[in-house]
Amino acid sequence: MAGTEASLRPFLEEGAGRPRALWRLLIQYLAFDKVVLPLFFNLVVVAWLLARPGPGLGPSGASFLPGSPALPLVGSIAALAATLLTVGLAGRFLDRRPFADFGFHFGGGWWLDLLFGMALGALLMTAVFLCELGLGWITVTGVFLSVVPGTPFALAILIPAAVYLCVGVYEELLARGYQLRNAAEGLNLPFVGSRNAVILAWVLSSAFFGYLHANNPNATLSSTFNVALAGLMLGFGYVLTGELAIPIGLHIAWNFFQGSVYGFPVSGLKPLGAVFLSTDQGGPALWTGGAFGPEGGLLGPAAMVLGCLLIALWMRLRSGRLSIHTPIAEGPKRDRRA
Repeated sequence: MAGTEASLRPFLEEGAGRPRALWRLLIQYLAFDKVVLPLFFNLVVVAWLLARPGPGLGPSGASFLPGSPALPLVGSIAALAATLLTVGLAGRFLDRRPFADFGFHFGGGWWLDLLFGMALGALLMTAVFLCELGLGWITVTGVFLSVVPGTPFALAILIPAAVYLCVGVYEELLARGYQLRNAAEGLNLPFVGSRNAVILAWVLSSAFFGYLHANNPNATLSSTFNVALAGLMLGFGYVLTGELAIPIGLHIAWNFFQGSVYGFPVSGLKPLGAVFLSTDQGGPALWTGGAFGPEGGLLGPAAMVLGCLLIALWMRLRSGRLSIHTPIAEGPKRDRRA
């Protein structure tokens, strides 16, 4: 019996009856990326094809999908569903914690922080747009344009709104709510401490966030680094509050205003559905990010630094203090030491 316990020690936490943080992270991410996401994507595609009037499921009927403006929506819905399922199951059977502990303790303050995050994302991307416009690096070529043939603007704009809503929720739940929290728990060693563990997990999860965007269209080494910096900005509200309200609101509005309001590329991806402003971008790619969008140039990190400062100011005004939320690095309440 003693030999069995010793052999399981690298895999199970002592006295907690659950896998160690590294294994929880690996199991959840592999289940999400290799099993559930592809399955859900195929299910959503089949459902879309069955519900869509016109040709059936043969080659001619399916050929619309690769070039369809609805494809990003299909992918984002599948990713959201896969994230909710895998994080929910991992929380129940691996983490042994309620789903709310991943950043969803809803209340008046939570929704207020969400609105702040959305206002902040809109403000930061508006600042980038006005800076480029003032420097003559961007030209507005049209307004209220639909990029979906035969679809009016009012309907087409719902596509990116839904996509960015899904992306904002599932990427923040995955990267901050699950990965950052579990990394902080795993790094919370006696010689590290809970505060430093949260900070290290914040940096490491942001680096992984950048890596996941390294294969986006038009990505470069600098754009990957900048997306990691964006992960730090998005995670800042989480490490201060332990809640996902600010990160989700900021992520949704940042992407929506970037791609659908001002017509910038979003992490290398062209605007989809419709845009409030159609723009031609010039200027030095070092500053604008070129085909990758603002996150690939120097204006993006400048906006991210400003975003972190405004988040800090907001938290200071809201709570009267500014400190790392160390319970992120602690296990479920029943497993914490008195």
